[in-house]
Amino acid sequence: MTRTAGRPFDPYEGMARLREESPLRRMRYPDGHLGWLATGHSVIRAILADPRFSSRYELMHYPIPGGSTEVPPAPIGDLTGLDAPEHTRYRRLLAGKFTVRRMRLLTERVEQVAADHLDAMARRGGPLDLVEAYAQPIPALMICELLGVPYTDRDTFQRHVLSITDRDVAEDDRMAAYAAVQEFLHQLVLTKRAAPTDDVLSDLTTSDLTDEELAGIGTLLLGAGLDTTANMLALGTFALLTNPDQLAALRADPGLADQAVEELMRYLTIADVGIRSALEDIELHGQVIKAGETVTFSAHAANRDPARFPDPDTLDVHRKATGHLAFGHGAHQCLGQQLARVEMRVAFPALVSRFPSLRLAVPAEEVPLRANSNIYGVHQLLVTWDEDGQDRGEG
Repeated sequence: MTRTAGRPFDPYEGMARLREESPLRRMRYPDGHLGWLATGHSVIRAILADPRFSSRYELMHYPIPGGSTEVPPAPIGDLTGLDAPEHTRYRRLLAGKFTVRRMRLLTERVEQVAADHLDAMARRGGPLDLVEAYAQPIPALMICELLGVPYTDRDTFQRHVLSITDRDVAEDDRMAAYAAVQEFLHQLVLTKRAAPTDDVLSDLTTSDLTDEELAGIGTLLLGAGLDTTANMLALGTFALLTNPDQLAALRADPGLADQAVEELMRYLTIADVGIRSALEDIELHGQVIKAGETVTFSAHAANRDPARFPDPDTLDVHRKATGHLAFGHGAHQCLGQQLARVEMRVAFPALVSRFPSLRLAVPAEEVPLRANSNIYGVHQLLVTWDEDGQDRGEG
């Protein structure tokens, strides 16, 4: 599937039609497996909440053409590819490290990081790439601080994460990038065991997790913390700049930040495709999904379902977009969602307030999209602004 030309924020072309015809339908996979495609909000929410649907990689058939027909089990520490009780063990150890309260305590630090990068942007002047100057550094610095990873290694990690998630990168290169990150984190774990510091990785060294498990968990958290929020900040800014009324509303009322973040998550849903496999026969939406059958679901289609969200294809920062599935749902709901929310609730209002005349420096259709990645976004977002006193922070 491809995206409709001129509509970079919409789900894949034809997805709305498929959802209207049937929110749960048969789909033939590239390896010949006859499984399912789910596109409706209520159907996908039910799948994600049902432990009879497995997240184990080795049970899945992948909907990506040219992919391997035999998928190995999740690497050690990758709890996204596990079921209970293994998943529960990891999740219980990590949940206390990512509480709403703990993440909110980081707000002041996020504010300082954002302000520092906005100052640097003002000194440099436009046009510049917002991805490089703002969207990537904020989550990179915060996740590195949270895990105790030296910030000087941020660029290396960013490069490896991009390789891991890019479908155009050869399988061998993706695995090499994953191995490089794991090796670094394995060494970091040894350092934390010998001399703990105030960070999540050091906290976890007091648990019963092995060094290999800690390195795997660190790889997962680092990859998720770097790539997802960075793309939300860049693509979200792109969406606001092409919806000037919504941009103006957020600038006029920074108190809308919470609602705006949830709405942008719903509207964009950068982590779109998910997969589960039935462990037993399951009746759902008038159909019977047989044991062993794979269900692929589109969270983006679900978040644009008019049965759940009125006028779903309109970006509306005044909308209360509760119940969206951009962070998933159920046992595997995103662990770092509160950190991502803190970063976005700070970064979006700070950016649009600091640069009132912020705008794209190239036509919207020339913005390069990350179309072949597990995480959707933009490769580059060239922006500019008027060089007046207000945009430089003077007054």
